[in-house]
Amino acid sequence: MSARRLAVFDLDGTLLNTIGDLAVACNHMLALRSLAGHTYEEYCGFVGNGITRLVERAIPEHLRTAEYIAAARRDFVDFYFEHIDTHTRPYDGVHDLLRRLAAADVMLAVASNKFDAGTKRLIESFFSDIPFVAVYGNRDGFPLKPDAALLHAIIAECGGEPSLCWMVGDSGVDIQTAHAAGVHSIGVSWGFRSREELIENGADLIADTADEVFDAILR
Repeated sequence: MSARRLAVFDLDGTLLNTIGDLAVACNHMLALRSLAGHTYEEYCGFVGNGITRLVERAIPEHLRTAEYIAAARRDFVDFYFEHIDTHTRPYDGVHDLLRRLAAADVMLAVASNKFDAGTKRLIESFFSDIPFVAVYGNRDGFPLKPDAALLHAIIAECGGEPSLCWMVGDSGVDIQTAHAAGVHSIGVSWGFRSREELIENGADLIADTADEVFDAILR
């Protein structure tokens, strides 16, 4: 029996536009400390390396002690988890893309730097009808992307082969992860980061539409 194709998707900025809820939660955490908030555009540059780094980047540099960041992270997560899908929405064409890939017998998975519970909750909220074979967020024992450990674990769990695996994401982190794991990379231009970042990190393909992602994986 021949191996099946495997498409592994980043979450924030790739499947879902989550920046609204991330920004509101982070600004809430800052307001609790009488600190100034940031704009949505600024948060697009803060995200991509996990919640701890998001919180750290949002806090003024002189306050960035381990204890302060840990306390701020707890306040952020408490608020964010309760309001995680208020403003969040799938990107245009993404839901149909996942359905079409599944119908074409492509295995589907998620590899995110968002904390694991939040990743799973968002997938259940927006994609409960999609037969993902693995949904991995940031979890104990796994370093954040661009380390390839999470992607390697997904490939092993699915019985996949790197030569038949695509990592789809909106940032240089995702492209670096694909390179580290030895899989194909697709950068999507509709997310939080720039086309230039995807080019600089050596994306095999930059897709402007969900149809282009589908065609790249099935060609």
